Amino acid sequence: MKAYIFPGQGAQFSGMGLDLYENSSLGQDLFEQANTILGFSITDVMFEGEPEDLKQTKVTQPAIFLHSVILAKILGDQFKPDMVAGHSLGEFSALVANGTLSFNDGLSLVYQRALAMQKACELQPSTMAAVLGLDDDIVEKVCAMTDGIVVAANYNCPGQLVISGEIDAINAACEALIEEGARRALVLPVGGAFHSPLMEPAREELATAIENTTFNKPSCPIYQNVTAKAVIDENEIKRNLISQLTAPVKWTQTIQQMIADGATLFTEVGPGKVLQGLVKKIDREAQTASATLETEA
Repeated sequence: MKAYIFPGQGAQFSGMGLDLYENSSLGQDLFEQANTILGFSITDVMFEGEPEDLKQTKVTQPAIFLHSVILAKILGDQFKPDMVAGHSLGEFSALVANGTLSFNDGLSLVYQRALAMQKACELQPSTMAAVLGLDDDIVEKVCAMTDGIVVAANYNCPGQLVISGEIDAINAACEALIEEGARRALVLPVGGAFHSPLMEPAREELATAIENTTFNKPSCPIYQNVTAKAVIDENEIKRNLISQLTAPVKWTQTIQQMIADGATLFTEVGPGKVLQGLVKKIDREAQTASATLETEA
């Protein structure tokens, strides 16, 4: 069975999407639509911007979404997923790819999500840290024992877990994790505590937007970050998507469940190969690939 997976924030790079724009009339049309929907020329930033320009949350999230979704649409009949999943932001790309959301609605929600997250970040100084070389339960235990808000945020693969929370709490947890034997506990250059209780204001704002958006019956199941299980019901998809901002990304558990349900090939749709690397660390036997552009005549 074919599983298609969609990357999240961090996969951006200067020049991203330019090949899709130059080699496909459909790609060009969709990028122009995106500029109109967003009210600014995101193509200028994606194709010609400096890396620093692409790091702004309000640019990063729609840029990665556009790269993934437009590539999937250009593939047309070649794009035939039996199941889909996306890492954090990538869940929105996956929902457009399997027909749950329209292109316009997906992009609008992603932009509203980015702005809401940016506002939440500005309310309270917060950050995230990558923890390498410890079992998940040890990281969870240290987070629970640390003063302040600090939680497990991204279960990326065995031995790689990202924690999220208040700056002082993150620093204290990192020290404790090193003492527990972590190979590394590295504070990340991000502007906020994504997938933590500190994103509650953003969750509330996004919930209203999601409730007011039409969700269609998906063409195949999506394995959502919050549950790591296959979902096909539109209302359940909505509920999980709303919970996603304050809940952990269960990526390890998602890939394990997809394999248990018959996934034999994981194709990453979008910039970079980060997710393929994580899949291989979760299951060395798993087959992975990158979606590639077929030039339109």
